[in-house]
Amino acid sequence: MAAKLARLPFWCAVLVTLWFAWTPEPPAILPSDKAEHGLAFVVLVPLLVLAYPRLGWIAVAAILAAFGALIEIVQGVPGIHRDADIHDWIADVIAIVVALAALRFARWIAARHRRRA
Repeated sequence: MAAKLARLPFWCAVLVTLWFAWTPEPPAILPSDKAEHGLAFVVLVPLLVLAYPRLGWIAVAAILAAFGALIEIVQGVPGIHRDADIHDWIADVIAIVVALAALRFARWIAARHRRRA
């Protein structure tokens, strides 16, 4: 039940990410384009994990890395008026790895506390 409730925020976050990625001149939220990529994927990781809890961490990483690659491929289309940049995708992947590591660490701490109780 909780997973079904988490799907709406996840898909809303996907749509917001696509809007920012594919709008010709989106508003700047952070001072760096790479930081904005990082923020998007740090938010998407836990939302995807909550929305689809049966996915393994490798599947989560692969799905979101592919999503980041899709964003860059579409940004390379001339009519989009954006620039594809491999460094943006690298920022996405780094954010995915950091967010997954943080989630796994948090789960490890929670499990440790449960065992002590």
